[in-house]
Amino acid sequence: QLQVVESGGGLVQPGGSLRLSCAASGFTFNSYIIGWFRQAPGKEREGVSCISIISGITNYADSVKGRFTISRDSTKNTVYLQMNSLKPEDTAVYYCAAGLRVGLCGRTPTQYNYWGQGTQVTVSS
Repeated sequence: QLQVVESGGGLVQPGGSLRLSCAASGFTFNSYIIGWFRQAPGKEREGVSCISIISGITNYADSVKGRFTISRDSTKNTVYLQMNSLKPEDTAVYYCAAGLRVGLCGRTPTQYNYWGQGTQVTVSS
């Protein structure tokens, strides 16, 4: 069945880096957009970044521009989120999601149909 599975979260010090992975299966990868979202305790879910698999066009929230990079490896049906210069305010559960769309991606949760279980990212000294 169609699913996306996140991995790569963990504890990192401020200024450090992590790379999250989103492995997709059960669907035609090129027909989808993949988004990364995060949710901190007591806060709403925030769209961090997204990528159109077929075009590679990306989109970032202002809060992560210049620090996070999203990429895809279509041979592995996997999307990555490279997170550099991490800050304590980046602490959250990070989710990846897949949406059936071949145009530009967006960071609105309603554009996505399939969600992973999330991976915890904690930035703390």
